[in-house]
Amino acid sequence: MERKKKIFTALGGLGAGIANGLLGAGGGMLLVPLLRKSGLEETRAHATSVAVIFPLCLLSAFLYLFRGDVALSDALPWLPWMLGGSLLGAWLLPRCSSRWLRRIFGLLMLWAAVRMLL
Repeated sequence: MERKKKIFTALGGLGAGIANGLLGAGGGMLLVPLLRKSGLEETRAHATSVAVIFPLCLLSAFLYLFRGDVALSDALPWLPWMLGGSLLGAWLLPRCSSRWLRRIFGLLMLWAAVRMLL
């Protein structure tokens, strides 16, 4: 049983990393359901996903900047607003019920799916 859990964790982490590096985001959309399946409660799954995705985002950003795929000047105007949104989201997370958190997450997944299809 322990071996299956290790394989599940490794494949889930690999999939989240690939999605995050390939799509620039999306690792959390894979990781949250995987963390839930592994037994974490809703709020902890979302928070853990952020903690896992953060270093992946830093690595991806560094690689994109190093290769010249993105200019830092393009990202800077967005940064203060995203930091503010992150603070607000981290403040709201423990205040949201699991039911509403699942609904919000589901709506974001649907929105992402529609956006990708169109």
